[in-house]
Amino acid sequence: MTKTLLPLPLWSLAIPPLACALLAALWGGEHGGLMLAVTGAALIASVLVAVYHAEIIAHRLGEPFGTLVLAMAVTVIEVSLIVSMMLSKGPGVDALARDTVFATVMIICNGVIGICLLSGSIRHHTIAFRVDGTGSALSVLVALTMLTLVVPEFTTTTPGPTYSPSQLIFAGLSSLLLYGIFVFVQTVRHRDQFLPVDLPGNTEESHHPTPLQAGIALALLFVSLVAVVGLAKLLAPAIQSGVDAMGAPASVVGIAIAMMVLLPETVAALRAAAANRMQTSLNLALGSALATIGLSIPAVALVAHLLGTPLTLGLPHKEIVLLAVTLLVSTITLAGGRATVLQGAVHLVLFFAFLHLSIVP
Repeated sequence: MTKTLLPLPLWSLAIPPLACALLAALWGGEHGGLMLAVTGAALIASVLVAVYHAEIIAHRLGEPFGTLVLAMAVTVIEVSLIVSMMLSKGPGVDALARDTVFATVMIICNGVIGICLLSGSIRHHTIAFRVDGTGSALSVLVALTMLTLVVPEFTTTTPGPTYSPSQLIFAGLSSLLLYGIFVFVQTVRHRDQFLPVDLPGNTEESHHPTPLQAGIALALLFVSLVAVVGLAKLLAPAIQSGVDAMGAPASVVGIAIAMMVLLPETVAALRAAAANRMQTSLNLALGSALATIGLSIPAVALVAHLLGTPLTLGLPHKEIVLLAVTLLVSTITLAGGRATVLQGAVHLVLFFAFLHLSIVP
Protein backbone atom coordinates (compact mmCIF):
# COMPACT_ATOMS: atom_id res chain seq x y z
CA MET A 1 0.00 0.00 0.00
CA THR A 2 1.31 3.43 -0.91
CA LYS A 3 1.37 6.35 1.47
CA THR A 4 0.48 9.90 0.56
CA LEU A 5 3.50 12.16 0.92
CA LEU A 6 3.30 14.70 3.71
CA PRO A 7 3.16 18.39 2.76
CA LEU A 8 6.47 19.70 1.43
CA PRO A 9 8.60 21.07 4.31
CA LEU A 10 9.21 24.78 4.45
CA TRP A 11 12.99 24.50 3.97
CA SER A 12 12.51 22.65 0.66
CA LEU A 13 10.32 25.52 -0.59
CA ALA A 14 12.45 28.38 0.73
CA ILE A 15 16.03 27.35 -0.11
CA PRO A 16 15.80 27.36 -3.96
CA PRO A 17 14.51 30.95 -4.33
CA LEU A 18 16.83 32.18 -1.56
CA ALA A 19 19.83 30.56 -3.27
CA CYS A 20 18.86 32.17 -6.59
CA ALA A 21 18.43 35.55 -4.84
CA LEU A 22 21.93 35.18 -3.37
CA LEU A 23 23.22 34.27 -6.83
CA ALA A 24 21.64 37.39 -8.35
CA ALA A 25 23.03 39.61 -5.59
CA LEU A 26 26.59 38.30 -5.91
CA TRP A 27 26.74 37.93 -9.69
CA GLY A 28 29.43 40.05 -11.35
CA GLY A 29 31.13 41.33 -8.19
CA GLU A 30 34.27 40.51 -6.24
CA HIS A 31 33.86 38.71 -2.93
CA GLY A 32 35.93 38.05 0.15
CA GLY A 33 36.41 34.90 2.15
CA LEU A 34 33.18 35.29 4.16
CA MET A 35 30.99 35.59 1.06
CA LEU A 36 32.76 32.63 -0.54
CA ALA A 37 31.94 30.60 2.56
CA VAL A 38 28.30 31.69 2.35
CA THR A 39 28.29 30.79 -1.36
CA GLY A 40 29.68 27.35 -0.58
CA ALA A 41 27.03 26.77 2.11
CA ALA A 42 24.28 27.86 -0.29
CA LEU A 43 25.67 25.49 -2.94
CA ILE A 44 25.54 22.52 -0.57
CA ALA A 45 22.01 23.43 0.56
CA SER A 46 20.87 23.71 -3.07
CA VAL A 47 22.33 20.28 -3.85
CA LEU A 48 20.47 18.66 -0.95
CA VAL A 49 17.19 20.34 -1.91
CA ALA A 50 17.62 19.31 -5.56
CA VAL A 51 18.06 15.68 -4.48
CA TYR A 52 14.99 15.92 -2.23
CA HIS A 53 12.77 17.21 -5.04
CA ALA A 54 14.22 14.75 -7.54
CA GLU A 55 13.25 11.88 -5.26
CA ILE A 56 9.70 13.23 -5.00
CA ILE A 57 9.47 13.23 -8.79
CA ALA A 58 10.97 9.74 -8.92
CA HIS A 59 8.32 8.41 -6.53
CA ARG A 60 5.59 9.99 -8.65
CA LEU A 61 6.86 8.84 -12.05
CA GLY A 62 8.52 5.58 -11.06
CA GLU A 63 11.75 4.20 -12.42
CA PRO A 64 13.54 4.92 -14.65
CA PHE A 65 11.67 8.18 -15.35
CA GLY A 66 12.63 9.73 -12.02
CA THR A 67 16.37 9.30 -12.54
CA LEU A 68 16.02 10.50 -16.13
CA VAL A 69 14.45 13.77 -14.97
CA LEU A 70 17.40 14.59 -12.71
CA ALA A 71 20.00 13.58 -15.30
CA MET A 72 18.32 15.59 -18.06
CA ALA A 73 17.80 18.66 -15.87
CA VAL A 74 21.43 18.84 -14.78
CA THR A 75 22.69 18.21 -18.30
CA VAL A 76 20.50 20.85 -19.95
CA ILE A 77 21.73 23.50 -17.52
CA GLU A 78 25.34 22.30 -17.91
CA VAL A 79 25.07 22.50 -21.70
CA SER A 80 23.60 25.99 -21.41
CA LEU A 81 26.60 27.01 -19.29
CA ILE A 82 29.05 25.59 -21.87
CA VAL A 83 27.29 27.33 -24.77
CA SER A 84 27.16 30.67 -22.92
CA MET A 85 30.91 30.47 -22.27
CA MET A 86 31.53 29.63 -25.93
CA LEU A 87 29.52 32.67 -26.99
CA SER A 88 31.77 34.83 -24.81
CA LYS A 89 34.70 33.79 -27.06
CA GLY A 90 37.13 33.79 -24.16
CA PRO A 91 40.49 31.98 -24.14
CA GLY A 92 40.36 28.21 -24.38
CA VAL A 93 36.68 27.96 -25.34
CA ASP A 94 37.50 25.78 -28.36
CA ALA A 95 38.43 22.90 -25.99
CA LEU A 96 35.84 23.66 -23.30
CA ALA A 97 33.28 21.09 -24.49
CA ARG A 98 35.93 18.39 -24.81
CA ASP A 99 37.36 19.01 -21.35
CA THR A 100 33.90 19.15 -19.75
CA VAL A 101 32.67 15.95 -21.41
CA PHE A 102 35.87 14.07 -20.59
CA ALA A 103 35.85 15.23 -16.96
CA THR A 104 32.17 14.27 -16.62
CA VAL A 105 32.74 10.76 -18.00
CA MET A 106 35.76 10.16 -15.75
CA ILE A 107 34.05 11.55 -12.65
CA ILE A 108 30.90 9.50 -13.22
CA CYS A 109 32.41 6.19 -14.36
CA ASN A 110 35.14 6.17 -11.71
CA GLY A 111 34.16 8.54 -8.91
CA VAL A 112 30.36 8.26 -8.70
CA ILE A 113 30.08 4.59 -9.64
CA GLY A 114 33.10 3.73 -7.49
CA ILE A 115 31.79 5.37 -4.31
CA CYS A 116 28.32 3.89 -4.88
CA LEU A 117 29.74 0.38 -5.36
CA LEU A 118 31.95 0.74 -2.30
CA SER A 119 29.32 2.21 0.03
CA GLY A 120 26.60 -0.19 -1.13
CA SER A 121 28.78 -3.28 -0.82
CA ILE A 122 30.11 -2.26 2.60
CA ARG A 123 26.54 -2.14 3.87
CA HIS A 124 25.02 -5.02 1.87
CA HIS A 125 28.13 -7.15 1.08
CA THR A 126 27.25 -8.13 -2.52
CA ILE A 127 25.11 -5.73 -4.55
CA ALA A 128 23.14 -6.65 -7.66
CA PHE A 129 22.00 -4.84 -10.79
CA ARG A 130 20.62 -5.73 -14.21
CA VAL A 131 23.28 -6.61 -16.79
CA ASP A 132 21.00 -6.01 -19.77
CA GLY A 133 20.19 -2.44 -18.75
CA THR A 134 23.65 -1.37 -17.61
CA GLY A 135 25.29 -3.16 -20.54
CA SER A 136 23.09 -1.30 -23.01
CA ALA A 137 23.94 2.06 -21.45
CA LEU A 138 27.65 1.27 -21.36
CA SER A 139 27.74 0.19 -25.01
CA VAL A 140 26.22 3.52 -26.05
CA LEU A 141 28.70 5.37 -23.82
CA VAL A 142 31.67 3.56 -25.40
CA ALA A 143 30.46 4.40 -28.91
CA LEU A 144 29.83 8.07 -28.09
CA THR A 145 33.12 8.65 -26.26
CA MET A 146 35.14 7.02 -29.03
CA LEU A 147 33.33 8.98 -31.75
CA THR A 148 33.54 12.38 -30.05
CA LEU A 149 36.70 12.28 -27.92
CA VAL A 150 39.11 9.81 -29.55
CA VAL A 151 38.55 9.64 -33.32
CA PRO A 152 39.12 13.42 -33.90
CA GLU A 153 42.70 12.96 -32.72
CA PHE A 154 43.37 10.62 -35.67
CA THR A 155 41.45 12.22 -38.56
CA THR A 156 43.52 13.82 -41.35
CA THR A 157 41.06 16.07 -43.20
CA THR A 158 41.78 18.97 -40.83
CA PRO A 159 44.95 19.71 -38.83
CA GLY A 160 44.97 19.01 -35.12
CA PRO A 161 42.40 17.15 -32.98
CA THR A 162 39.43 18.58 -34.87
CA TYR A 163 36.66 17.46 -37.20
CA SER A 164 35.90 18.93 -40.61
CA PRO A 165 32.45 20.56 -40.93
CA SER A 166 30.89 17.43 -42.44
CA GLN A 167 32.54 15.18 -39.84
CA LEU A 168 31.33 17.45 -37.05
CA ILE A 169 27.77 17.37 -38.37
CA PHE A 170 27.92 13.59 -38.56
CA ALA A 171 29.26 13.30 -34.98
CA GLY A 172 26.61 15.69 -33.64
CA LEU A 173 23.70 13.99 -35.37
CA SER A 174 24.98 10.52 -34.43
CA SER A 175 25.32 11.54 -30.76
CA LEU A 176 21.80 12.96 -30.68
CA LEU A 177 20.34 9.94 -32.49
CA LEU A 178 22.03 7.37 -30.26
CA TYR A 179 20.98 9.20 -27.09
CA GLY A 180 17.39 9.49 -28.34
CA ILE A 181 17.24 5.76 -29.08
CA PHE A 182 18.69 4.98 -25.65
CA VAL A 183 16.03 7.09 -23.91
CA PHE A 184 13.31 5.33 -25.94
CA VAL A 185 14.70 1.92 -24.98
CA GLN A 186 15.08 2.92 -21.31
CA THR A 187 11.63 4.42 -20.87
CA VAL A 188 9.41 2.59 -23.37
CA ARG A 189 10.64 -0.43 -25.30
CA HIS A 190 12.69 -2.22 -22.61
CA ARG A 191 11.86 -0.30 -19.45
CA ASP A 192 11.95 -3.49 -17.37
CA GLN A 193 15.70 -3.79 -17.97
CA PHE A 194 16.31 -0.59 -15.98
CA LEU A 195 14.08 -1.28 -12.97
CA PRO A 196 15.73 -1.86 -9.56
CA VAL A 197 16.43 -5.44 -8.57
CA ASP A 198 14.10 -6.59 -5.78
CA LEU A 199 16.45 -7.70 -3.00
CA PRO A 200 16.38 -8.08 0.79
CA GLY A 201 17.52 -4.80 2.31
CA ASN A 202 15.96 -2.73 -0.44
CA THR A 203 14.53 0.11 1.58
CA GLU A 204 12.77 2.06 -1.13
CA GLU A 205 9.82 3.89 0.38
CA SER A 206 6.30 3.76 -1.05
CA HIS A 207 5.32 7.38 -0.52
CA HIS A 208 3.16 8.59 -3.39
CA PRO A 209 3.19 12.35 -4.02
CA THR A 210 0.11 14.09 -5.37
CA PRO A 211 0.27 15.64 -8.88
CA LEU A 212 0.46 19.11 -7.30
CA GLN A 213 3.39 18.12 -5.07
CA ALA A 214 5.20 16.56 -8.04
CA GLY A 215 4.64 19.68 -10.15
CA ILE A 216 5.96 21.96 -7.41
CA ALA A 217 8.93 19.63 -6.91
CA LEU A 218 9.72 19.72 -10.64
CA ALA A 219 9.71 23.52 -10.72
CA LEU A 220 11.84 23.77 -7.57
CA LEU A 221 14.23 21.13 -8.94
CA PHE A 222 15.04 23.33 -11.93
CA VAL A 223 15.38 26.40 -9.70
CA SER A 224 17.75 24.48 -7.41
CA LEU A 225 19.85 23.27 -10.33
CA VAL A 226 20.12 26.79 -11.72
CA ALA A 227 21.40 27.86 -8.30
CA VAL A 228 23.86 24.93 -8.20
CA VAL A 229 25.39 25.77 -11.59
CA GLY A 230 25.44 29.54 -10.93
CA LEU A 231 26.95 29.25 -7.46
CA ALA A 232 29.54 26.81 -8.79
CA LYS A 233 30.51 29.36 -11.42
CA LEU A 234 30.81 32.05 -8.71
CA LEU A 235 33.26 29.83 -6.87
CA ALA A 236 35.31 29.27 -10.04
CA PRO A 237 37.62 32.31 -9.57
CA ALA A 238 38.58 31.12 -6.09
CA ILE A 239 39.23 27.68 -7.51
CA GLN A 240 41.26 29.25 -10.31
CA SER A 241 43.40 31.07 -7.76
CA GLY A 242 44.02 27.84 -5.90
CA VAL A 243 44.90 26.04 -9.14
CA ASP A 244 47.32 28.82 -10.10
CA ALA A 245 48.91 28.68 -6.66
CA MET A 246 49.51 24.93 -7.11
CA GLY A 247 50.88 25.44 -10.61
CA ALA A 248 48.34 22.93 -11.98
CA PRO A 249 46.97 22.99 -15.56
CA ALA A 250 43.95 25.16 -16.33
CA SER A 251 41.84 22.07 -17.10
CA VAL A 252 41.69 21.37 -13.35
CA VAL A 253 39.26 24.28 -13.01
CA GLY A 254 36.84 22.52 -15.37
CA ILE A 255 37.17 19.32 -13.35
CA ALA A 256 36.37 21.13 -10.10
CA ILE A 257 33.32 22.84 -11.60
CA ALA A 258 32.12 19.55 -13.14
CA MET A 259 32.37 17.88 -9.73
CA MET A 260 30.24 20.60 -8.15
CA VAL A 261 27.65 20.48 -10.92
CA LEU A 262 27.40 16.69 -10.54
CA LEU A 263 26.84 16.90 -6.78
CA PRO A 264 23.02 16.47 -6.93
CA GLU A 265 23.29 13.27 -8.98
CA THR A 266 26.13 11.97 -6.81
CA VAL A 267 24.14 12.44 -3.60
CA ALA A 268 21.04 10.86 -5.14
CA ALA A 269 23.07 7.90 -6.43
CA LEU A 270 24.67 7.40 -3.00
CA ARG A 271 21.28 7.40 -1.28
CA ALA A 272 20.03 4.76 -3.72
CA ALA A 273 23.14 2.60 -3.17
CA ALA A 274 22.69 2.82 0.59
CA ALA A 275 19.11 1.55 0.13
CA ASN A 276 20.42 -1.44 -1.90
CA ARG A 277 19.06 0.00 -5.16
CA MET A 278 22.26 -0.12 -7.19
CA GLN A 279 20.34 -0.19 -10.46
CA THR A 280 18.93 3.24 -9.65
CA SER A 281 22.46 4.48 -8.91
CA LEU A 282 23.69 3.17 -12.26
CA ASN A 283 20.70 4.64 -14.08
CA LEU A 284 21.61 8.03 -12.64
CA ALA A 285 25.33 7.75 -13.31
CA LEU A 286 25.36 6.27 -16.80
CA GLY A 287 22.31 8.28 -17.84
CA SER A 288 24.08 11.50 -16.85
CA ALA A 289 27.21 10.60 -18.81
CA LEU A 290 25.14 9.74 -21.89
CA ALA A 291 23.08 12.91 -21.61
CA THR A 292 26.23 15.03 -21.32
CA ILE A 293 27.60 13.71 -24.61
CA GLY A 294 24.28 13.27 -26.40
CA LEU A 295 23.20 16.85 -25.74
CA SER A 296 26.52 18.72 -25.43
CA ILE A 297 28.16 17.67 -28.68
CA PRO A 298 25.21 18.55 -30.97
CA ALA A 299 24.76 21.88 -29.16
CA VAL A 300 28.40 22.94 -29.31
CA ALA A 301 28.71 21.68 -32.89
CA LEU A 302 25.83 23.96 -33.89
CA VAL A 303 27.29 26.93 -32.02
CA ALA A 304 30.74 26.35 -33.53
CA HIS A 305 29.20 26.15 -37.01
CA LEU A 306 27.20 29.34 -36.56
CA LEU A 307 30.17 31.26 -35.13
CA GLY A 308 32.66 29.81 -37.58
CA THR A 309 35.03 28.93 -34.75
CA PRO A 310 37.19 25.79 -34.47
CA LEU A 311 36.12 23.10 -32.04
CA THR A 312 38.80 20.95 -30.45
CA LEU A 313 37.40 17.51 -29.62
CA GLY A 314 40.24 14.98 -29.73
CA LEU A 315 41.91 14.11 -26.42
CA PRO A 316 45.69 14.03 -25.87
CA HIS A 317 47.27 10.57 -25.70
CA LYS A 318 47.47 10.37 -21.89
CA GLU A 319 43.74 11.16 -21.57
CA ILE A 320 42.89 8.59 -24.26
CA VAL A 321 44.70 5.90 -22.25
CA LEU A 322 42.84 6.89 -19.05
CA LEU A 323 39.51 6.85 -20.90
CA ALA A 324 40.22 3.45 -22.48
CA VAL A 325 41.19 1.91 -19.12
CA THR A 326 38.07 3.39 -17.51
CA LEU A 327 35.74 1.94 -20.16
CA LEU A 328 37.49 -1.45 -20.03
CA VAL A 329 37.22 -1.69 -16.24
CA SER A 330 33.60 -0.49 -16.36
CA THR A 331 32.78 -3.23 -18.86
CA ILE A 332 34.32 -5.89 -16.62
CA THR A 333 32.58 -4.51 -13.51
CA LEU A 334 29.13 -4.38 -15.07
CA ALA A 335 29.36 -7.68 -16.99
CA GLY A 336 28.51 -9.92 -14.04
CA GLY A 337 25.48 -8.16 -12.57
CA ARG A 338 27.02 -8.25 -9.09
CA ALA A 339 29.80 -6.35 -7.36
CA THR A 340 31.69 -6.18 -4.07
CA VAL A 341 34.03 -3.73 -2.35
CA LEU A 342 36.81 -4.78 -4.72
CA GLN A 343 35.13 -3.30 -7.79
CA GLY A 344 34.37 -0.11 -5.91
CA ALA A 345 37.99 0.21 -4.81
CA VAL A 346 39.28 -0.30 -8.36
CA HIS A 347 37.07 2.47 -9.76
CA LEU A 348 38.04 4.86 -6.98
CA VAL A 349 41.76 4.22 -7.56
CA LEU A 350 41.22 5.13 -11.24
CA PHE A 351 39.33 8.24 -10.16
CA PHE A 352 42.14 9.44 -7.91
CA ALA A 353 44.68 8.57 -10.62
CA PHE A 354 42.69 10.80 -13.00
CA LEU A 355 42.71 13.64 -10.46
CA HIS A 356 46.39 13.26 -9.63
CA LEU A 357 47.51 13.10 -13.27
CA SER A 358 45.35 16.14 -14.06
CA ILE A 359 47.10 18.17 -11.35
CA VAL A 360 50.54 16.68 -12.01
CA PRO A 361 50.55 15.89 -15.76
